[in-house]
Amino acid sequence: MKDYANRNKSRKRNITRKKTVFRSKKDNSPLISKNIISGIILLALALGAVSLLYFDTDVSSIKPRESSNKIKIDFPTSLTKNSVLIETESEENFLSCEYFVQIGAYGNKKYAYEAKDILNEIELITINEIYSSSKPGKLLHSVITGPYENRSAANNIKEKITNRGFDPQLRTLCEKN
Repeated sequence: MKDYANRNKSRKRNITRKKTVFRSKKDNSPLISKNIISGIILLALALGAVSLLYFDTDVSSIKPRESSNKIKIDFPTSLTKNSVLIETESEENFLSCEYFVQIGAYGNKKYAYEAKDILNEIELITINEIYSSSKPGKLLHSVITGPYENRSAANNIKEKITNRGFDPQLRTLCEKN
């Protein structure tokens, strides 16, 4: 029997052919010609020579003149050591102040109770019904904590509330003794 298979084609398939890839034709000329580079260098040298000859480049030192201002700063003698001078107004001694931290004011009572539940570790939280000063007649539910005896305690609570994601405000209520 005769074998009709082409044996020559199978041999050609084993030989790797170089296939041509479509490439752009590049000439190996530089992007910036030598003439342009030399022109830029000559221009820079010419500008340098003109600036040296044309501009006055003498450098002289500037001496400070005496000032007519006579400023004298005096510190109290108590500050020469490691002490701090605190000046208080006379009115503060006759006032008794209570400090409150307002957590927020909500139009819906549900949101006020949610804020109170989030801050359950802080004591002395109350919800008061107040009316808005910017929109008269609008009822707001103010969430307030306090009273605190000094500003430092109120600021400590304010910092804890800020760390929980709220924007509290410090409120002060002072009365004369």
